[in-house]
Amino acid sequence: MLIVLIVCAGFVNDLAAQDTIPAVASDTLVVLWSSGDPEVAEKACLMYTGYAKRMGWFREVILLAWGPSERLMSENEMVKEKIAALQKDGVIVQACIVCANMYDVTEDLKVCSVDVRGTGGLLTKYIRRGYKMISF
Repeated sequence: MLIVLIVCAGFVNDLAAQDTIPAVASDTLVVLWSSGDPEVAEKACLMYTGYAKRMGWFREVILLAWGPSERLMSENEMVKEKIAALQKDGVIVQACIVCANMYDVTEDLKVCSVDVRGTGGLLTKYIRRGYKMISF
């Protein structure tokens, strides 16, 4: 009888382990933003990014700007204001230096306290770490 109980206890533990929800791989969200469309920026990308941080949906939120979004960020006052608000809320805002140099907006982005640097390897690191990703 003791053997049966030991075997059953082991089986129950195996079942419980299978039903356990695994720990979240990452509580970091990376929003990859490449669209130069102001409507996409205002009504999708920046809005979701802000809510993700303010509502606590993710502990850490990173907005990574690439290409046309960098030009939009440097030229559009509404977008600049929204970026400043995101930063105030704790969103990390980064931009690709290669793209920024192509659009000649590197200094404009730095003035807005955007972390402008090489991002190809950085994005690869985020992916390998299992960060949650969404793109606009």
